[in-house]
Amino acid sequence: MSSTSERTHLCPSILSADFAHLEEEVRAVERAGAHAIHLDVMDGHFVPNLTIGPAVVKAVDQITTLPLDVHLMVQEPDRYLEAFRRSGADCISVHVEAVTHLHRTVSRVRELGASPGVAVNPATPIGALADILEYVDFALLMSVNPGFGGQAFIPSVVGKLASLKDVLSQRKMRVRIEVDGGVGLENAANLVRAGANILVAGNAIFGKGDPGANVEELLRTMREAER
Repeated sequence: MSSTSERTHLCPSILSADFAHLEEEVRAVERAGAHAIHLDVMDGHFVPNLTIGPAVVKAVDQITTLPLDVHLMVQEPDRYLEAFRRSGADCISVHVEAVTHLHRTVSRVRELGASPGVAVNPATPIGALADILEYVDFALLMSVNPGFGGQAFIPSVVGKLASLKDVLSQRKMRVRIEVDGGVGLENAANLVRAGANILVAGNAIFGKGDPGANVEELLRTMREAER
């Protein structure tokens, strides 16, 4: 069995939550053992959808004691780093496809006191991360094309995850790997075994049934895969 510090973390994504009962659902997943709350920020330009801004992040920060994992799927994310950090973001990831001066951006996230991460879309090769890995705490692999919740998982991302894990092992780096998109009971175990450190799940937790019970079931599946 892996030690507690090595266990894969589960981060419910509120993109799929019922915003009319957001406080109730966030508290339910916290009680059930979730490790962080994932917040997808979309601007209608980098991805074809509009979601939330700093005000919602601040509201969630007042609901929960869990860390807030803010995923910026926006053009020009540098313009918003300070606002999201002030609103309570503990981790901030930006997309390699959206940032011209990536080192400067992730360095600014760290200067603000947040944990920096870099995200890649499904068709972006992991080679795009080669020169930035030493400057971030986590790499986020999108396993759907970003923009909407409830999409089907892209199976080829499992191989991509394993390849990135090998790169990190060869370079003796402790960068965490986060997987986001289409994560659920049918693939969580494979992702854990392939080397994921963080699983983001939205529809599998908030799509139907009790969010707390869904978190508990996913965690059981993840723990069994770690044995």
